[in-house]
Amino acid sequence: MTLRAPHEQALLSSADITLVRQVLADCCRLLTAAQDSASPPVAALLAEATRSATAQKLSPDGLIYYINLAIDYLDFAPAARSRR
Repeated sequence: MTLRAPHEQALLSSADITLVRQVLADCCRLLTAAQDSASPPVAALLAEATRSATAQKLSPDGLIYYINLAIDYLDFAPAARSRR
């Protein structure tokens, strides 16, 4: 297997898209639940963890936004064209 170059399109099967979508949705629910039930010190730790884990230094809400945007891209992506 070779890695796809940045300019090449990635083609995923519907099963792969379903799996990726489910993982993203689970991450979103986990972050939301952690944020909603966190005490102030834990909320600060969660905020620092999301800032450290992302290149854009996102807050938990910012990361949740981009996770939901990725889900939307999967949900509304055009079908792959035939190679014929």
